[in-house]
Amino acid sequence: MYQDLLLATDGSDAARRATEHGIELARGLEADLHVLSVSEDGPQAAEKEDRLRSDPEDEAVAAAEHAKESADREGVDATTDVRHGVPQEQIVDYAETNDVDMIIVGTAGRSGLDHLISGSVAEEIVRNAPIPVLTVRDDS
Repeated sequence: MYQDLLLATDGSDAARRATEHGIELARGLEADLHVLSVSEDGPQAAEKEDRLRSDPEDEAVAAAEHAKESADREGVDATTDVRHGVPQEQIVDYAETNDVDMIIVGTAGRSGLDHLISGSVAEEIVRNAPIPVLTVRDDS
């Protein structure tokens, strides 16, 4: 039933926790793991880049490679891809165009004003994905 899993990662603590769950699930199901990281484009991405003084492309590549290395250590077949754009849109598009069976994504579990202002990538994926979505909440 679940032979191709899509793990969306941005390298955050929540994504690392989702990576652990995704690898364990893929191993248990003997499924292939597709690792996707999205280099954000648009106004919010520019604001983040100014605040953090980092390169979104490098961060996306590093996040995908870290997840693949973790999967490799656990004996799980994993492929990586890095896309550019709005994360939730790119993740859903990847799922639709690559025939995956489930999306695994981390969530910081924000609420209140913080959630209202920034929204939730995971929430948008759940709303728009045509397949099941496993959200993994960060414990911190």
